[in-house]
Amino acid sequence: MAEITGRDLIAYRTARFFEDGDLVNLGIGMPTKCLDFLPEGVDVWIDTENGAIGLSGPPAEDEWTDPDVVDASGAVSKLREGGCCFDSFTSFGYIRGGHVAATVLGAYEVDQEGNLANWMVPGRTIAGMGGAMDLVAGARKVLIMTDHCDKKGNPKILKKCTLPLTAAKEVDYIITELAVLHQTPNGLVLEELAPGVSVEEVVSKTAAELVIPAEIKSMI
Repeated sequence: MAEITGRDLIAYRTARFFEDGDLVNLGIGMPTKCLDFLPEGVDVWIDTENGAIGLSGPPAEDEWTDPDVVDASGAVSKLREGGCCFDSFTSFGYIRGGHVAATVLGAYEVDQEGNLANWMVPGRTIAGMGGAMDLVAGARKVLIMTDHCDKKGNPKILKKCTLPLTAAKEVDYIITELAVLHQTPNGLVLEELAPGVSVEEVVSKTAAELVIPAEIKSMI
């Protein structure tokens, strides 16, 4: 396999959490990249909380598709055979009913207690929380895709979130370009490292306290 790094690596590794037959929700931004890295032989149904199941990615340049079928980011998407569209009442009914196997979201901050802050920064104009609160509470597995640090180099994985929370103690895994971190009853465990990344680098760029096991797997 060709070298894969950065956000492509995050999307590649996140997609490896999906299991055959899963209903998976992909949130705004980076999570939609998972469509480019779905595992071979694993058939998943991609959901968007704005009212569709069966999204299969953007159309080719000369390919027609319904402009009203969009992903969570508002980008036009194809709809696979068997896919369907419906109203928001139905959408949030199955989300709240626990039928989503995994939800994949980005984050401004996430902490060692499994708390997530991903919907607003005080002082900035925002459109609203959207469906993130329902998705995090209703999905059976919560996967957070994020750069390990922000644009200023500050850690995004903290001891305690400082921004308004989307959900408390709901995060299961954090996937970054450096590592995979697993939220467990014993703490935030460093389970996997990206190729060429050391434990020391991850620790230096993480404000949370990490549990370091004797053996750590590779993300690839």
